[in-house]
Amino acid sequence: MSNKESYIFWRLAYSFISEHGYRMIQLFDNQKELWLEKVENKQAPIIRMLLHDLDWSNAMQRDIEFTAANGERVRKQLGRSELHVMNIYISPFPPVDEYEYRLANPFIFPEGNKTIVSSILLAKGEFDAGFRRISERVGKEIYFAFVDEYTDQDVESIKEASLDFVKKEVKTERAILSNGKPFFTYVFIAIQAIVFFWLELHGGSTNTSTLIKYGAKVNQLILGGEWWRFITPIFLHIGFVHLAMNTLALYFLGLTVEKIFGSIRFLLIYLFAGFAGVMASFIFSSTLSAGASGAIYGCFGALLYFGVIYPKLFSRTMGMNLIIVLGINLVFSFSASGIDVAGHLGGLAGGFLAAGVVHFPKKKKLGWQLLFSLASIAIVWGAISYGYSPSAKSNDENAHLLMAQEYIKQNKYDQAYHVLKESEEKADHLSEKTYFLLSFVEIKKEMLSDAKGHLQKAIKLDPNFDEAYYNLALINLEQNDIIQAKVNAGKAAELEPKQKQYSDLVREINQHLQSNGEGG
Repeated sequence: MSNKESYIFWRLAYSFISEHGYRMIQLFDNQKELWLEKVENKQAPIIRMLLHDLDWSNAMQRDIEFTAANGERVRKQLGRSELHVMNIYISPFPPVDEYEYRLANPFIFPEGNKTIVSSILLAKGEFDAGFRRISERVGKEIYFAFVDEYTDQDVESIKEASLDFVKKEVKTERAILSNGKPFFTYVFIAIQAIVFFWLELHGGSTNTSTLIKYGAKVNQLILGGEWWRFITPIFLHIGFVHLAMNTLALYFLGLTVEKIFGSIRFLLIYLFAGFAGVMASFIFSSTLSAGASGAIYGCFGALLYFGVIYPKLFSRTMGMNLIIVLGINLVFSFSASGIDVAGHLGGLAGGFLAAGVVHFPKKKKLGWQLLFSLASIAIVWGAISYGYSPSAKSNDENAHLLMAQEYIKQNKYDQAYHVLKESEEKADHLSEKTYFLLSFVEIKKEMLSDAKGHLQKAIKLDPNFDEAYYNLALINLEQNDIIQAKVNAGKAAELEPKQKQYSDLVREINQHLQSNGEGG
């Protein structure tokens, strides 16, 4: 085989790599077989080139079948439902026997019929037709002039140019994917672990009072001026499973994001995404929440931004896997109960925006970054303004109950009364639990007439509310309505015979009535 065929082999490879965006995925040791990839080219995502002296067409057919088998393995690795392989032979002469029919139609791998190999021959008498077919498959004209005689140096020069271009591309990609050693990922993992054990030692990480004390998101407290609760929930976790899942996710996602964006940019992305998640939860959810999930979804958002800027590198390194994992997490978020969906989606958007603001190390894109900065500022300003507006303030009954119970635990009955009365005034309907809790606070504030009315409303909603009957009996006694106290205490004891305090109260009332000659 002459240097002419070797030159054409490497010159064609150089054209694919440097001019048409293909990436070298395998070069055999003999440097006569080369596999290239460009998955976004639907007609020719994989190119296989072989420098070989084709003597007989049956040998070429066996090689086509071998190529199809290798192509099937590549298809499975890429996770594609179908794969087209353009198989190019560079040979001094065509096979000596009849071969045209072997090239006329694609060969389909028989196991599954999912890998299609289209073979093209570049040989004496076939160059024009071969280059034309290659151009049709790639979608761009591919042709270069060549002569019959080349020196070893000519071949070596074009080969070196091809390989040097590949090395440069690999170096560039590695530089994009590695912008420093992770630091803050480990810091955040350590912080959330330390905070978790602190919570466990000071009331428990699942204890509502403990969570509120140490910074969980509570809308009423944020509205009351405790703005730091937009940040502190990022570092709290509710139970060990919650901590373990978020720590594992942070370890894998955080390390990747920090390597790509660098430590300082990762710090900003993580914190802004966490803030954005809490902010979204503040607007759309009135329940107590805590956890690093919003910030972790922000890591997903940052990697999606990476995919927007470097789509080829993204698709090769993490693309489909990341999208599948994100999809599974989103499905779980929407389908499982007790998940702060708003916080997750807010974090996802926040991570994407923050990545656009900081962009990538040593790759300033000032116009783009300014646009993302203005968008982020506008969204944050609009969201917080809406969240603090009177029309957006939540009247979620459970949230008011939660805050009232916390105030009661701290003996802050005035605050508890204010929260519950606000809920009563704004709501069209309240549950028996709210009426009961409001009556309890009113009893503590010696507002017995109001408490009596709210207990009666609770009983009307739930005729089997034994505690309401019991408290109503106590109020009856305070108001010297002994007969009604007997009725209510008896109803409580009837509903819950095992409650000793109920039966004791009935006995005391009966004794009082008997001592006054009113029993019977």
